[in-house]
Amino acid sequence: MGSRSAPRSTVRLDTPLGPMTAGATDEGVCLLEFAEGEATADGNATPGEPLRDGLGGRHLKALETQLAEYFAGARRDFDLPLALAGTDFQHRVWRQLQRVPFGETITYDELARRAGSPGASRAAGQANGSNPVAIVVPCHRVIRASGETGGYAGGPDRKRRLLELEAPSAQGSLFSPP
Repeated sequence: MGSRSAPRSTVRLDTPLGPMTAGATDEGVCLLEFAEGEATADGNATPGEPLRDGLGGRHLKALETQLAEYFAGARRDFDLPLALAGTDFQHRVWRQLQRVPFGETITYDELARRAGSPGASRAAGQANGSNPVAIVVPCHRVIRASGETGGYAGGPDRKRRLLELEAPSAQGSLFSPP
């Protein structure tokens, strides 16, 4: 598993699915995960005490705006620079995740095939699970071949709610804006 880019700026973001910790470097967003505890990923800021300096701070502000639009039903794709640390295989998987359209799902087998490694569905699942930027790199759009939603670092209820938000039959937002 690859190392994570160390955020220069971090912030806690409130979303309809609970608080998230976001981090960015000068190059782009490197972290977005559901915040289950009180410490942020780099340990330098506590939630509610954002560090919004330099380009990292600007990337976080753009992320905050785009996440609010996503949850309000006004955004389907994210337009953010990313600074993801990982192996070559992880990067291939994460690029393929970004190509899964809003409202669609694929299986782990299909993800492995698209990443150039047919038959490596378990490895693709591990790379999917190590995605450091939830929602923006839509790892929630990968499901089991049986049609079951499967695992999600943010928990199965959050994955189900994200898939419901993106369902083709959804009319606008299922959530109030954060």
